[in-house]
Amino acid sequence: MPKKEHGNIVLIRQILKSAENSIKSAQKLLDEVEAPPKDSKGSPEDLQEKATHLSVMDGGKIVEGVFDGQNMVGPDGRIFPIPANYASKSKLVEGDILKLTIEDDGSFVFKQIGPVERKKLIGDVIKEEGGEFRVQVEDKSFKVLLASITYFKAEAGDEITIVVPKDKECTWAAVENVIKKTRTDSSETEPTDEDIEDVDKEFKPVDIESEEDEFKEIGADEEESEENDNKDKLDEEIDKNI
Repeated sequence: MPKKEHGNIVLIRQILKSAENSIKSAQKLLDEVEAPPKDSKGSPEDLQEKATHLSVMDGGKIVEGVFDGQNMVGPDGRIFPIPANYASKSKLVEGDILKLTIEDDGSFVFKQIGPVERKKLIGDVIKEEGGEFRVQVEDKSFKVLLASITYFKAEAGDEITIVVPKDKECTWAAVENVIKKTRTDSSETEPTDEDIEDVDKEFKPVDIESEEDEFKEIGADEEESEENDNKDKLDEEIDKNI
């Protein structure tokens, strides 16, 4: 084969290889564009997918699962209720990995073994018509457990800190603490003008006219006058007896 023809064949192969790679890149890009958008709200399907990679041990007495905001989802999709008080006090976040140990007496013991990365947000408590509580953070709202609201004694309108997954949006949030209460304790309210006026009347100072008056207490003149009257009456009684 002539040297020139051999060179052309090599060049053609390179062009075909480059075209093949370009087609693959274009196909991958097309697949990404046409693919349905993933639910960024931490869908139950996503949590279930995460749970399928976890373990069941000791004949089913030890089960690993994923916290979905209220319950633990097991590897087989089974839902294990988690006490709301435990979830609130432990500040469990959607996506946390938990381990459930079923004791011999049937008791459920949960333990957090794989917390997700967290971030904190500040928002306002809102109460919906159905009685459920949410936390509004700018244009997003998060569900929170009623037990968390009760535990921190929060009310609608309070400003609170919540904890959510760092790199993924979620439906549920954990309550970190209450920052600012909307109601004001009556003992801490500022005095009104009427209160100040009443105080001024009650504690009105005595005018000091001389050095002797400087040491007189309020009401001293009245006591002295009453004492003189009693003395005069006593003198009159003595004169009568004489």
